[in-house]
Amino acid sequence: MFKSVLSVCANHCKPSLLVRNYGKHNKKFLYKDGVKVNNIFYYPRENDAHALPETGEPSKLFRVRRIKPVKGCPHWEKRILRDLGLYESNAVAVVKNIPENNARLWKVKHLIEVLPIRFPHGEPTEADVNYTFLKENGDCVVVKDITSRAVRDDRLESAVQFTKTEERMDGETLRKDSRLKWLNPW
Repeated sequence: MFKSVLSVCANHCKPSLLVRNYGKHNKKFLYKDGVKVNNIFYYPRENDAHALPETGEPSKLFRVRRIKPVKGCPHWEKRILRDLGLYESNAVAVVKNIPENNARLWKVKHLIEVLPIRFPHGEPTEADVNYTFLKENGDCVVVKDITSRAVRDDRLESAVQFTKTEERMDGETLRKDSRLKWLNPW
């Protein structure tokens, strides 16, 4: 009896039902918890309020960080991560907010964390590029050195003079001296 049921099912079942489908899915059905800001849906993780834009204008750049391993991922997801520069663990990349990049980021959204880059003190100019750094929360800050050029040149000159003096202790002498002090502390 059991063999006859299996043979009937094997004859009538479609083989396409047994194959995994990688086709498109209905995003509107699966992702209902998005927050709509200016006709753009945002899907923040676990109450990330800082991920939502505060102004009406979307961010020009994204800070993208890989947070999940790529082991066991399909080859097309690995290729996307490699193209973005996120193949190494905990890698960080700055990506333009354009439709092509957004489509690629959507395909690997389960492996990455995307934060919009904000400029709290205005966008940096070409002269500010050397003084700019990106914080973990996505803020891009410009910090200029307060000391004048003359003070920096004096410090550099004194460092060069220090390295050229012969009375300076080299690494081997410092190691021997430290070892002797460790063995005979009094």
